[in-house]
Amino acid sequence: GFTSLRVHPDVRNGITALSDAGLRLVTLSNGSSSVADALLTGAGLRDRFEGLLTVEDAGIWKPVRSAYEHAAHSCDAQLAQMLLVAVHPWDLHGAKSAGMQTAWINRKGGTYPDHFTPPDFEVGGLDELPAAL
Repeated sequence: GFTSLRVHPDVRNGITALSDAGLRLVTLSNGSSSVADALLTGAGLRDRFEGLLTVEDAGIWKPVRSAYEHAAHSCDAQLAQMLLVAVHPWDLHGAKSAGMQTAWINRKGGTYPDHFTPPDFEVGGLDELPAAL
């Protein structure tokens, strides 16, 4: 069922703006890369992404540090040079604990759980992130 989902309305403009700004875009999913590929291809955004990373290749699930280290190694980057963008506070907490910068997409206007490390950025939609950066 995941492959038939549509992206949120803010995603297309956000991805396009981030890509047009020259930022490298990759996914890091606890799911399979084929699902990410189907979703992004269906949205007409696959070509904006350099890679579709998955924890299947890392051998460990997020939020374990080595999953984020796998992404950094795959991108030939340092963790501190990377920004994880997510809607899940647990994922952001894991990335922040590993040394990444983080951005929370807070579409529902909720309160970030105080038992997790706060994100560096908080926006209401992915289309707001380029201006926040």
